Amino acid sequence: MLVRHGTRRSHAVTYHLLRPRHNSTNATRAQNVRPLESILIANRGEIAIRVNKTAAQHGIRTTTLYTDPDAAAQHAHSSPRSFNLGPTAAYLDQAKILRLAKDHACQAIHPGYGFLSENAEFARKCAEAGITFIGPPPNAIEDMGDKARSKEIMTAAGVLCVPGYHGSDQSPDKLADEAEKIGYPVLIKAVRGGGGKGMRIVQNANEFQDMLDSARSEARNSFGNDEVLVEKYITTPRHIEVQVFADKYGNSLALGERDCSIQRRHQKILEESPAPELDDSIRKDLWAKARAAAEAVNYEGAGTVEFIFDNDTGKFYFMEMNTRLQVEHPVTEMVTGLDLVHWQIMVAEGRRLPLTQDQVEEQIKSRGHAIEARIYAENPDKGFIPDSGKLSHVRLPATSEDIRIDTGFVEGDTVSSHYDPMIAKLIVRGESREDAVRKLAVALEEYEVAGPVTNIDFLKRCCVSKDFAEGRVETGYIPKHHDELFAKRVPTPEVLIEAAVASLIRASRDVTGEQALTSTRTNGFSWLAPQGSLQQRTFHFRADDDEPQPGTSPTIYEVQVQQLSVGRYYALCQGSAYEIASTYDADLKTYTTYFPHTRHTSRIIMTDSSEPGVPGTAQIHLFTPQGSFRLQSATPAWIAKALGTSEKANSLLSPMPCKILRVDVKPGDKVKKDQTLLVIESMKMETVIRSPGEGLVVKRIVHGQGEVVGSGVELVEFEEVE
Repeated sequence: MLVRHGTRRSHAVTYHLLRPRHNSTNATRAQNVRPLESILIANRGEIAIRVNKTAAQHGIRTTTLYTDPDAAAQHAHSSPRSFNLGPTAAYLDQAKILRLAKDHACQAIHPGYGFLSENAEFARKCAEAGITFIGPPPNAIEDMGDKARSKEIMTAAGVLCVPGYHGSDQSPDKLADEAEKIGYPVLIKAVRGGGGKGMRIVQNANEFQDMLDSARSEARNSFGNDEVLVEKYITTPRHIEVQVFADKYGNSLALGERDCSIQRRHQKILEESPAPELDDSIRKDLWAKARAAAEAVNYEGAGTVEFIFDNDTGKFYFMEMNTRLQVEHPVTEMVTGLDLVHWQIMVAEGRRLPLTQDQVEEQIKSRGHAIEARIYAENPDKGFIPDSGKLSHVRLPATSEDIRIDTGFVEGDTVSSHYDPMIAKLIVRGESREDAVRKLAVALEEYEVAGPVTNIDFLKRCCVSKDFAEGRVETGYIPKHHDELFAKRVPTPEVLIEAAVASLIRASRDVTGEQALTSTRTNGFSWLAPQGSLQQRTFHFRADDDEPQPGTSPTIYEVQVQQLSVGRYYALCQGSAYEIASTYDADLKTYTTYFPHTRHTSRIIMTDSSEPGVPGTAQIHLFTPQGSFRLQSATPAWIAKALGTSEKANSLLSPMPCKILRVDVKPGDKVKKDQTLLVIESMKMETVIRSPGEGLVVKRIVHGQGEVVGSGVELVEFEEVE
């Protein structure tokens, strides 16, 4: 029996499974139910915290695992017990994980997503050890984990698949021939695995071999298997997936669909439900096909059936099935009011699904629209390469029933270079898509992270992009809207002046101490007026993301500031003079500056960078009405010239801590713009490092294949450009 709580659309609706009345049928059914009292969570980050939270709500004891790099991570402290697995790769140590589960009487293992969640061998070992694997049966994992095999099954079940080659002959010549038959563009895709790894779009025959080598290398490093398939690449596709659930009694449900078309590196960054601009008849057909896919492999638990939808023809094709809970599952939870982790546990215990398909659909109709934004430590302006480092400042949007944040990090934590760079997921719900998009945009404006570079500003630009706001999405959205989404921003005079005032206050604090800064304090505000601070000061800044081409110099911004009296300043910036008043709230780290034409309030976080050769260089993170900016104190050009140093960029630096997989050039080579120089690996992703200019001559390869280097380390030195 189900009891429904909550009736208003603006409130969550939850269902509680009540014990059935005793009769012979239910007594027989109860023999198949094994309530779980303890779970080992074999994953990390926000999903480990998420599973722990749901388990605790239902009285289930949890144990978490961590590795050496994650010893101080939040998930390591999220449950009553936790154990160190050891080195970085130990999340994949099946024997040790199973031994810990048995030694500490854990009845079940929840694998989260990634790592062991789609490992059929591990699921079998759990069963052999008498431990419940909270996931689908091993056979279903194998059938759907092999993309070629899954397409055979779907074709037999009457589900249309993308035209392509899924054969066993993996010779480069055979694959190239099949690509010619299919017709370019084609998509090379790793047979096993997911998350966009081992996938490459090939536009023509000339680049096929290079793309094949790259896809295989990444697949081999990620999944231990370099087999690939080749499919027709649909030029205006949408990525639409259906959340399915099935129990041990042959019941299956479709819990709505999610549109995951906004992607980079073949990985999702914005997901929403329901899919926009989709005819209801197509929507219902997608649900039916997804349930057919689950039933074709006797599926159990949570899974996601992924489809490619052709915007040009209105047809959709089966792509793959992910045999686990997806990163974006909170979107479905928002539009159904259900706890999918709890459903996973119920199915693993042997219980029936608590709702019918009609009940699920009725629930979806009443709960509006939800969108999830993935917050990553990555640099969109540099090809979305991952970043790492300490989170020196984190300010989250206010949460509510309609705004949710799933995260494994807090201020002071370090984003490791060893694992995926996702910091958090921001999920919002609205009565309509327009309402949800509006709420997401506001929440992103409130989200502040200082430390590693993040994609927050990029997500803001996506939200206000006209085509996205109107629901016209496709997987090629980002490159198609490149000029709009990557428009270069330069710091305004208001931003530069506030950076200078903040630098002046910091410099005065360093010299005179905190007490000297507080000659006047009102309502928590401090005013700068230390003795002897009224002389003019000159500050020089450069944008943190300003990477000049070889032979050119970075843009240096000069700001002159003089304090006139308590809280009043004279500033000269970019040829214009300003007389301003500024207050500083030390508790909120905010500066409110009154310019002649506007009031400007910003939060400013100052840290020390480790810029080579410049000890103690100040890095300034500004969260302003114009957006966020990252500035560094810079050496003015005349000083650099006098000291014989050069700001010219004749070296190519490592964009992040990484391992060098391949070097494609040698000293003396003259390279073209965008020519491949090196291939590096970080956070399980391969990144191609390309030539930043035309006609550059390689002088020296500083670090070679197999070496591990840190961020900002010189990789390639070019000949001096006159």
